[in-house]
Amino acid sequence: MRSHFRISSGAAKARAVTGATAIMAGICSAQIAADYATDPAYAGGWSAGQNGGYGFGAWSFNGTDPTPAGQYQGISSSSALGTSWTLLSHSTSSGLANAGRAINGGLQPGQTFETVIQNPTTTAGPYTYRGFDILFTSGPDNNGPGVNTASLRAQVFDYFNYSQNWGVVDASGSTKTPLTGPTTGAAGMKLDLTLTSATTYWLTMTPLNGATAYSQGGTYAGPIDWVDFRLYNTASSGLNDTANNFEISSLTIAPEPSTLAFIGLGSAALIFLRRRK
Repeated sequence: MRSHFRISSGAAKARAVTGATAIMAGICSAQIAADYATDPAYAGGWSAGQNGGYGFGAWSFNGTDPTPAGQYQGISSSSALGTSWTLLSHSTSSGLANAGRAINGGLQPGQTFETVIQNPTTTAGPYTYRGFDILFTSGPDNNGPGVNTASLRAQVFDYFNYSQNWGVVDASGSTKTPLTGPTTGAAGMKLDLTLTSATTYWLTMTPLNGATAYSQGGTYAGPIDWVDFRLYNTASSGLNDTANNFEISSLTIAPEPSTLAFIGLGSAALIFLRRRK
């Protein structure tokens, strides 16, 4: 079973759900994992094996398919997010930039994973089998080219009717969302994933340009011990090519206060909304 809805920028009640993860976690509990591209550990660049934060494993670039040769990972300050970990692709028909890391202890029910990203605003075009995605898996390392198995996957994949829309793939199948890559790429996007039980989740994707946010609840299969960011879109001209690069500025995990433990699927989410009226 899956429930989803759009949240208009003018609907304050609906924003209670959109912002509950970040706001309530910040008020009621401290972060248990955090890393930022601005950390001094990355002042000299971004390399596999680095870890500037806590609660996460070291960065892995395994699964990168560097064909043709070139720089596939680096630090850039060109995007709207400022200093960011940056993925680059060097071919429209091949090549995969890959970066992932372990979630120490795994993401647990009641915890929220949050990342702020800015994705490419261009796409390779329909039927090209190209795009970008965020995979939540059991690890123990990144998924290589063509390996899409995940407990949960958020993607922009130019195939069939998806075009430039974000899709969410969970244990129940694939959902095409109303959010598009150009919308979330304009100024970035905040993605919040809360595990509401051992098998259910609540996901909110909030464009940072003020566009309508999207939330979805559903079921996921298997543990979430790893997060993997992949770019296999159109060719980039370098670290400053924000139209084609994929930037990540932060990763955090915070526990949810116990008062939000009842958030779940469908009607449970609506109960939360009604209680906020």
